Amino acid sequence: MSRSQQPFFMNSEDDVDFMPIIPITEGEQEEDKSIVYPDVVPVLPLRNTVLFPGVVIPITVGRDKSIKAVNDAYKGDKLIAVLAQKDSSVEEPSPEDLVEIGTVAKIIKLIKMPDGGTTVILQGKRRFRLLNILEQDPYFKASVEYLQETEQPKDQNFDALVSNIKELATQIIQLSPNIPSEAAIILKNIENPSFLIHFVAGNMNTDVKEKQQILELNDIDKRAEELNRLLHRELQFAQLKDQVTNKTRTEIDKQQREYFCSSNSRVSKKSWVPIMWPR
Repeated sequence: MSRSQQPFFMNSEDDVDFMPIIPITEGEQEEDKSIVYPDVVPVLPLRNTVLFPGVVIPITVGRDKSIKAVNDAYKGDKLIAVLAQKDSSVEEPSPEDLVEIGTVAKIIKLIKMPDGGTTVILQGKRRFRLLNILEQDPYFKASVEYLQETEQPKDQNFDALVSNIKELATQIIQLSPNIPSEAAIILKNIENPSFLIHFVAGNMNTDVKEKQQILELNDIDKRAEELNRLLHRELQFAQLKDQVTNKTRTEIDKQQREYFCSSNSRVSKKSWVPIMWPR
């Protein structure tokens, strides 16, 4: 895993900027029930991002196929199948370059940028399994199978696990100067356990493969367990990084004090040197 990746809360088709994300309301859940999910949908491949159900992200779309896909989807039912690429370095992915499990998203907003690019605001809706790529031009169209979400466990173990995820994520935010302080406020106000798990998993500073593994788990409690494990690892790294930073800062402060003390001492000694006047 590359530790030079974006911090805990950041992502375009290449990368996404952080934006405040609000949990799904009961009204939106009711709206979801009225959505008719088609068996064939346009596909949006993403290089460095895994989209989870419920989560809202902004994506800057630059590839011609992707721009055409989001434009056509936005003119229609606004639904698009989001899939991560297996290898983010691939510029023009083939069907073999896409993972099998993804999330169908609703395009909430489409924004034309001055530079000719397109930014779309996506909200993940339902997980799906890719069955077959039916068309590749002008963009991918695929037949998909929608995956059923399991019921959230109603027991203290699951509640404790969710609480621990929130606590671990909050600690990571506090130790990471590059993460906006608003992230902690967002976490504090998330009440929906599934949304919390998906929100933290989608924004966690880990590679696409590990996020994809979480998305592919059918049971929400299994996703929570795996996320909890990864967060423990990320917290240990954040703590170690913070210790190194503090140690370096302390050493620099010590060197600066010694330098100034030494400089002041030399100046003081020079000021007391007797002046020999010529006779």
